[in-house]
Amino acid sequence: MAIMTGNASAPAPSPALVKDSNTKNFMADVIEASRSTPVLVDFWAPWCGPCKQLGPLLEKLVNEKKGAVRLVKINVDENQQLAAQMRIQSIPAVFAFANGQPVDGFMGALPEGQLRQFISRLTAETGGTEVASVLDAAEEALADDDPATAGQLYAQALHMDRENIRAICGLARAQIKSGDLDGAAATLALVPPAKANDPDVLSVRAQLDLSGKASDPRETARLMAAVEKNSADHQARYDLAIALNNAGKREEALDHLLAIIARKRDWNDEAARKQLVQFFDAWGPKDELTLAGRRRLSSLLFS
Repeated sequence: MAIMTGNASAPAPSPALVKDSNTKNFMADVIEASRSTPVLVDFWAPWCGPCKQLGPLLEKLVNEKKGAVRLVKINVDENQQLAAQMRIQSIPAVFAFANGQPVDGFMGALPEGQLRQFISRLTAETGGTEVASVLDAAEEALADDDPATAGQLYAQALHMDRENIRAICGLARAQIKSGDLDGAAATLALVPPAKANDPDVLSVRAQLDLSGKASDPRETARLMAAVEKNSADHQARYDLAIALNNAGKREEALDHLLAIIARKRDWNDEAARKQLVQFFDAWGPKDELTLAGRRRLSSLLFS
């Protein structure tokens, strides 16, 4: 498809997410701009009824993406030569550009659900590698005990893809590690309802719940003394396990809960087993201690 390129020395594209353009600025606003961010081009006219329905929806969805995609609006009455070059036969007509080339498109006013799919497919295809790269860097920073840098990177990835579960959960983890529990709760509120039971989401929710139970060294010492004095004090051992986990002593916490289960499995309506399952959720299904703990728990329950 031949496309009018205009003046090759056109100015840099505006950072606006939605803008009106024309034949003269098409090269800068669409072709060049799409080399860094996907661009939707909406060909419309003031007299077109379906255009008046589609335009606001496109603007809404593009703004929701917060920079992952841009929208350029072209009035075909004022830019007839460009419309002819693009072979526009009916309006509204929408073309998606990426890396300087048209990659997708449709004609007519689509419903909101189909529009969301169209835009999500475009941003996933063109931005997925970049988002994944940012997330990899974020996870490396979190593993290096740098939650501030990790949080910034996760937020950057979330800016590119607002429904990315890996970014949402990662940002919440960084906030928990920084002590910002309210921020973590607000971040988890971004999880789409359809992903509420995602294993990663459940893991972070469990971490957040456990993090709300502060660990006091003096209280931990008191609980240790109580357990040493009376090994059958299941409540003290249970509270000690939670305190130890919050202090990062996960293996010791695991041992104490398993000790309760071994001594009196049904104590307090199986509170020890339920707490242990929450630990496993918080540690993650692939964590070595989770795997070992599940094996030990199964051995106790089915022996």
